[in-house]
Amino acid sequence: MRYFLLFCGILILGVKVNAQTVNVTIDVNAGKHKISPYIYGRNNYLSSDPSKPLTEAQWQFLRDAGVRILRENGGNNSTKYNWRKKISSHPDWYNNVYASDWDFKVTSMQQQVPELSAIFAFQLIGKAASNTSNNFNDWGYNQSKWWSGVNQNLAGGGKINTAGGDKALVNGNPDLYTMNWNADSTTGILNHWINKLKIEKNRILYWNMDNEPEIWSGTHDDVMPTQLPAEDFIQRYVATAKKARELFPEIKLMGPVPANEWQWYVYDGKKISYQGVNYVWLEYFIKRVAEEQKSSGVRLLDVLDIHFYPGETKAEDIVQLHRVYFDRNFIYPGANGVKKSGSSDWDNTITREYIFERCKDWLNQYFGQNHGITFGVTETGIKVVNPSVTSVWYASTLGEFAKQNVEIFTPWSWEKGMWETLHLFSRYGKENYVSGTSSNETYISAYPSLSTTNDSLTIFLVNRYTDRSQTVQVQLSNYFIYDGAYDALALENLPADETFKSHTNNALIKKSVNASNNSITVTLPKLSVTALLLKGSTNSAGEKMSEQVDISLFPNPAEDKTTLNFSLKNEETVVVQLCNLQGKLVQNIINKKYNSGSHSLEISTSELDPGIYFVKVAIGSKIIQKKLVIQ
Repeated sequence: MRYFLLFCGILILGVKVNAQTVNVTIDVNAGKHKISPYIYGRNNYLSSDPSKPLTEAQWQFLRDAGVRILRENGGNNSTKYNWRKKISSHPDWYNNVYASDWDFKVTSMQQQVPELSAIFAFQLIGKAASNTSNNFNDWGYNQSKWWSGVNQNLAGGGKINTAGGDKALVNGNPDLYTMNWNADSTTGILNHWINKLKIEKNRILYWNMDNEPEIWSGTHDDVMPTQLPAEDFIQRYVATAKKARELFPEIKLMGPVPANEWQWYVYDGKKISYQGVNYVWLEYFIKRVAEEQKSSGVRLLDVLDIHFYPGETKAEDIVQLHRVYFDRNFIYPGANGVKKSGSSDWDNTITREYIFERCKDWLNQYFGQNHGITFGVTETGIKVVNPSVTSVWYASTLGEFAKQNVEIFTPWSWEKGMWETLHLFSRYGKENYVSGTSSNETYISAYPSLSTTNDSLTIFLVNRYTDRSQTVQVQLSNYFIYDGAYDALALENLPADETFKSHTNNALIKKSVNASNNSITVTLPKLSVTALLLKGSTNSAGEKMSEQVDISLFPNPAEDKTTLNFSLKNEETVVVQLCNLQGKLVQNIINKKYNSGSHSLEISTSELDPGIYFVKVAIGSKIIQKKLVIQ
């Protein structure tokens, strides 16, 4: 049942409005755009072992949380993945080759969760795993326990350095466990999945163009002991992208997938010289892909995808990390590689990161306006302080990415507080972002979302203060709600243990907020995320709505009484209230369910002073307002 209550006055949650109140304005006519459902994602959830499928409880957990996309390529393990043999060389464990069945992942996902998509990867390094017969016997050595030597290149007959460290006494021979793997080999998975396994195309739209290529000489030094030049990578990228586009025209290609902040700017530790000019890595990548796209006529990039692993350890710094991507004024304490973005080789005065804003400039410069390339972050992780800090960081990033039209967000590290936050945003957020501005954006932000039908508005309010609650006054512009009580859901003071169990068993605290004159005042606890769940309409006077709903007042002007006539197509709850010219409630008239058909309701006006009033009518999700003149 959908209905609206109207009454005057503002109920504040816990404290009175004071001089420190933060003012938030929501304007549904400004900044409206679709929110990508694929910002509600994560890495590595599905089973790649057919003998160990996910349980029904695990699938239901995924559905309950509201995950919309999973990045399932395994990060660095994707670089030498052989989809034909379903094996991959593990770069962080002696280069040993292990089974990994992507077919099982994608088919089980398609069967179990209809609304879920996945991201996999094409291999561009030129090699893929070929067999499991040449692994280092890690079980025989130390029962497969981690130690400092796990990165030694021992698969393929290497000789172990028992002193530890990354360097083996003798490196193994990668030719014994890898094979050549070109653009045809890596993109062949598309025909296999689409034509043989009958995987729905919309489930596998997004593909990483490998993973962190600018550091292959470190992560995959067995097959690339010396980093290949940036231009050689571009040629591999272009060849694979063209083949993938040929096989799957609708595909979304994601690149270059760099490892971290330093690698946003440098390749093999330095800038790249091209035609007499030095470029930072992401600018060079964008420029060269744009040139290759222009010369070939083939679209080569859809999502500019990066990774980010910040090193901040203080709560006050972590809750501001969402500002690294777009905020041109944010002085980022962890800025490092960006210092190489200037004309000199290293400029300590460059402290503002705004990496995606930089990329916007480069995309517009080299691809031209209306290029249609969006942004993605497919790996990130923070230093854990406590679940409330994690929740606020994650909520701030989700809100910022919804605001800025980011298309993909799949954190790598998954910490306590994140399931709760994902569930709140994914399950209670609406389809369209609209403008939300705060008088104290550093610590208090509003991230509003409006339903496609305009009848529901969810406002996510984030308090980043680590030491204080904050009173916030929310004013709605170009959106009209009835005075009265509305639900709010809050995440605050999260305990150390995981609290998210299901859609109905979680840490969400249900509250009630009250609206008056399109305004709501609420107190946000420190380090909290609060969602206001509002019902309303973009129509104020209701004239356009009246064309869809038959409603009239007679007589009008009135003296002692007037009759409200209305007609319903379906059974609906009808709320009728009378307000004065200033919008203040004068009289609650009716709150009642009516059957379909025509109805009349007599309204007494004999006790009212002469003047102009408004009769507000809520029918289902529609709000209608009619002017009434009393003589």
